[in-house]
Amino acid sequence: MKNCKYLFLIIFGLTIVGCSDLEEDARSQLNPEERIVDLETVETTIAGAYGHLDARAFLSRALGLTLMLRSDMVDIGYTGTNAERIEHDQFTLSPTNPLILNISNPERSFWPRLYQVVRAANETLQELEVLEEQEAGVKEEIAGSARFIRAFAYYHLVRLFGEIPYLDENITTAEASITEKSPVDVVYSNIISDLEYAKEWLPDTRSNRALPGKAAATAYLASVYLTRGEYQLAYNEAKEVIDNASTYNIALDPDYRNIFHAEKTDASLEPLFVIDFVATNINDESRDYLAAFTGFFGQATYYPSGGWSVMVPAQPVYDTWDDGDYRKQVNFDAEAVTNAGEVIPYTQFSSLDGRNANRPHISKYTAMAGDLEQANTSGRDSHSNYQLMRYAEVLLIAAEAAVEIGNTAEADQYINMIRARARSGDGTGTPSAVPADISGATVADVLEERRLELAFEHKRWYDIVRRKMGDEVFGPNGFETELLGTQNFDASRDYLLPIPPFEITNNPNLTQNPGY
Repeated sequence: MKNCKYLFLIIFGLTIVGCSDLEEDARSQLNPEERIVDLETVETTIAGAYGHLDARAFLSRALGLTLMLRSDMVDIGYTGTNAERIEHDQFTLSPTNPLILNISNPERSFWPRLYQVVRAANETLQELEVLEEQEAGVKEEIAGSARFIRAFAYYHLVRLFGEIPYLDENITTAEASITEKSPVDVVYSNIISDLEYAKEWLPDTRSNRALPGKAAATAYLASVYLTRGEYQLAYNEAKEVIDNASTYNIALDPDYRNIFHAEKTDASLEPLFVIDFVATNINDESRDYLAAFTGFFGQATYYPSGGWSVMVPAQPVYDTWDDGDYRKQVNFDAEAVTNAGEVIPYTQFSSLDGRNANRPHISKYTAMAGDLEQANTSGRDSHSNYQLMRYAEVLLIAAEAAVEIGNTAEADQYINMIRARARSGDGTGTPSAVPADISGATVADVLEERRLELAFEHKRWYDIVRRKMGDEVFGPNGFETELLGTQNFDASRDYLLPIPPFEITNNPNLTQNPGY
């Protein structure tokens, strides 16, 4: 995938600014049959689709801020940060929030970026229709990659916005600007169809996990079915990945820390699908902004000037996490090193800089970002990988589905595999007694294990939404009751984001989500 990143700027001119802006580029108006299409053309187009994933509009910044701050595990640190971020944390969201759609800089917001992924995937599929015959399976594998990334983009969109315009390769430029919302069930049906095709045609193994293989497609099918509450189907798909782990060359990494270590993660067998940052800044794209957003101001623990203390853990998240759990060490920084070499506790972080919150900070994106000479002053130009899907999550999908279909013993088995790994730490010392094995797992147990195992990996908000836990986790007994106070969560409104008003103005067939 490293080569694909440099194709991002090439393909950007062919992709849409928003689903209402499909007519802005002359070349994109030419149908594939009206221009020369060879294998290199198709490979460039599909590379562009994947190249959008390391953009600042996606998990690195705009969508990453949204998903992290809307969860109950992450709070605002520096209270003087941009209002667009505080709105998500406090559930005071304006429909014109620029993280969703920034009219002045649409490439920096995630609504248009996700549709750009869709557009590039659809163009790939259109180009394949006119591409001359290739060796057996070549066109099908490329189509599998295109349909996987299209499903991936729509899976985010439908969970974020509910009913959305569904654009496929058969939608023309003119039709796209008047497309109505598709029902959620229709969107999911198309997502499942795409993932089933990808599962059939993608290869069993990938040396570069920034490209999906069969295991990634199957795991996402399991995730989709879990979100839909179709637990037997979720179990079946997750179990297929588990039963074929050796064929797919996947396994739990013996050391939890390695998964997030920029210099070790490429050798890990645990990732199924990742965003692979390569310490390259292209017009402020391809940058690991979460390193900066989760680091602290004015210290040299990892980078010369540190981060921005924007997203910090809610204090009870840290306090309630058992100290004997190795995953706590990997996820948090409870100390900082000053430029003079002095070690200070988190209760004094504001002495480094008044903008720092005096609480532990997230270390998953700062501590192991790779070559510090290339990580610049705040860690943005890192070698980190963001874990989009990994084997531990497949085990937890299987566990949750197994509980729902009455197979508690098997759920215990999968959870205990993950807990055993946590107890072993880095493998060099005496194993911890924490976390102990579980027996008789419940759905609540699995959700709690997901919260800990997948901490700060952009999963928690989606779990809150699919299990409708908002009133509980954002209530007076929830984690986030400090700094800016109790959230203003409204279950009738806040499980979905607003459709950008700009899109509604341009497309009279679109309607706003309730409460906005």
